[in-house]
Amino acid sequence: MNGGQGACPVVEFRGVGLTYPGPPPVEALRACDLTIGRGEYVTVVGPSGSGKSTFLNIVGLLDLPTTGRYLLDGTDAGAAKDAERTGLRGTRIGFVFQAFHLLPHRSARENVELAMLYRRTPRRERCARAAQALERVGLAHRAEALPTRLSGGERQRVAIARALVSGPSLLLCDEPTGNLDSATAAALLDLLDALHRDGMTLVVITHDAQVAARGQRTITIRDGVLTDTCPTGTAS
Repeated sequence: MNGGQGACPVVEFRGVGLTYPGPPPVEALRACDLTIGRGEYVTVVGPSGSGKSTFLNIVGLLDLPTTGRYLLDGTDAGAAKDAERTGLRGTRIGFVFQAFHLLPHRSARENVELAMLYRRTPRRERCARAAQALERVGLAHRAEALPTRLSGGERQRVAIARALVSGPSLLLCDEPTGNLDSATAAALLDLLDALHRDGMTLVVITHDAQVAARGQRTITIRDGVLTDTCPTGTAS
């Protein structure tokens, strides 16, 4: 299963699988190969319990595979020490979730700045980079608003800005339109399209066929088996 440009893929699975211990053991993701090249837009679909969450956890360095090797930007995640994996997760991967996960008593700008705190980025730089990230997602005018004063679409844009602010190699989105109405979801997908055109590598996990169709490639996971069904999308 190949796709992408450049000598070093962003995501590379070499016989990657994950089995949870029993009894009985559960083969959540069966051994598979996968390459996601720099600048690709990949969507991931499958029924509930199919293995999508396991796939997300492995790609996002939240879980380690029990078989095979996972290379993120050429770095072997399994061979890396815990601190190195934490650093990779914080700098190379931007996470966007369905539930936004914003602190309600912090402004949009402050929520974006939180992504840089553990790196000890100077406050002045944090503020400037957060402002730039919010401008990139069209929310510069709402930088000082609290999440409770933002619409669902605006809150998700803040979450995307927070994911982008560290300059990641990969934007990993889990059901990013799940809490949005259809019009707001369409506007958010247009934003993801724009980020892709700017060169961002996107992996979007979704149950929505219309969302899946926006990608260049769609990966289906069913009963832990990963199948690449590219190309399906209309995105360029």
